Amino acid sequence: MKENTQEYAVLDVREQGVHSEGHPFFAIPLPLSHLELRAERLIPRKTAPVYILDQGPGLPLGERAAEKLQDLGYSDVSLVEGGVVGWHDAGFELFSGVNVPSKAFGEFVEETYGTPHITASDLSARREAGEKIVVLDSRPFPEYHRMSIPGGVDMPGAELVHRVHESVEDENTQIVVNCAGRTRSIIGAQSLINAGVRNPVAALKDGTMGWYLAGLELAHRKDDIAPLPGYEALSRSQRAAKDVADRFGVKRIDMAQLQTLHEEAEGRSLYILDVRSEEEYLAGHLPGAMHSPGGQLVQATDEYVAVRNSRLVLVDDDAVRGVMTASWLIQMNWPEVYVLTATKDEMVEKGQMPTPEITKASVLSALELDAVLASGEAVAVIDLASSLEYRNGHVPGAYWAIRARLAEDHIFIPAVGLIILTSPDGNLAHLAAPEIEKLRPQTIVRVLDGGTNAWAEASLVMESGETNLLSRTDDVWYKPYDTNDQEAVRRRMQEYLDWEVGLVQQIERDGLARFRRY
Repeated sequence: MKENTQEYAVLDVREQGVHSEGHPFFAIPLPLSHLELRAERLIPRKTAPVYILDQGPGLPLGERAAEKLQDLGYSDVSLVEGGVVGWHDAGFELFSGVNVPSKAFGEFVEETYGTPHITASDLSARREAGEKIVVLDSRPFPEYHRMSIPGGVDMPGAELVHRVHESVEDENTQIVVNCAGRTRSIIGAQSLINAGVRNPVAALKDGTMGWYLAGLELAHRKDDIAPLPGYEALSRSQRAAKDVADRFGVKRIDMAQLQTLHEEAEGRSLYILDVRSEEEYLAGHLPGAMHSPGGQLVQATDEYVAVRNSRLVLVDDDAVRGVMTASWLIQMNWPEVYVLTATKDEMVEKGQMPTPEITKASVLSALELDAVLASGEAVAVIDLASSLEYRNGHVPGAYWAIRARLAEDHIFIPAVGLIILTSPDGNLAHLAAPEIEKLRPQTIVRVLDGGTNAWAEASLVMESGETNLLSRTDDVWYKPYDTNDQEAVRRRMQEYLDWEVGLVQQIERDGLARFRRY
């Protein structure tokens, strides 16, 4: 498939861990296991052309995915003949890893603009020498809280230009932007440079991984969040964003123009993406907008938008975060990107986006399940969370399985009279209940009401570790530090960093990606 101006979505319906082993450049990971829960957010227009990738050549997952999409109302669904194997056999490039277009773009930015960087050893030495240096962590708070550069302040992605003038008043102070690896460090540092910040700015080479590999101690569980900008600081950021908008051709629209786009959405896919913080989004957002924090939208575009060449409307309330995010999406060669600066009165919808409506199975409460387990009755609890979530905590004795593989893996469940399905919030378990009922017609099937979250909230005992695995743990891409083996952590970190740097050469071979130089 050649890149063109027509809309299309290429969905890889294998598990994310399998996807990460090799896929076409623009393939979107949407595992069959989670398809009903995520499809309508990723593909809002049900007449958009959808191409389904399976491993190949039999396409068993692809055929099931096509049937589910058609049941959801998608009308233009095709299977890619031969799947990923066929793609490779035809001589096309396969990319390992996740969020590949965004990661490749980060390397493109550093190479194109010469984004300054500083090594972990140099940063440590300069700080010890007493230089005035501030470290800004461009990741979402949970990542920052898990591990960070000592003394670093959390200022995620699109918040950098928005908040920097409130946090760094002295223009002689060196600013260093970091993330876990490379992409968000590079994009964050270059954002400040593009916005005309007068301070010296550099990306921390290889982020927290580079810091760890240099033998330096990381901080953990820190809570230092950059403050919101005051009037003067915000005014400076808005003036800078206006210059960025002019340079990169960022288009602004108002509510009337947004309404026109809504009216045309049957023929053009439309995404309304709120790039502000989660707290702001939950307090109020435009009806139908999806929370897509700006830094993450650039870092992992394929997790928010599946349809290539669709229309993107980025919403903020400050005329800074939307513009900065749009400037990067334009350089990623997204053809139609708009920014809408909304008022509080227009952001009338509160809370999370509603989840898709699903048919609910019969349930039992956490306390009822606890009583059943204590009774010694022959039961089996099956947890359909990610393998990483299961490892971190699950109902004692629960088995772990991948929903899409239940037909093969249920044979390892002992003969019992009652099966209880669970997942973090219970939704995935409800979807799997009728599938288990068909596989085990003589068995009573129930769902843990509220899922494993409800079990934890009831302060019931949790078990951790990979204690009872029914399926292979290739459902997710494991981060380099998602292991307790320290030698493996170091090896996987270095492999990951080498992989990121090598993406520039691989996309040149592939020839599909087209980024814009300004």
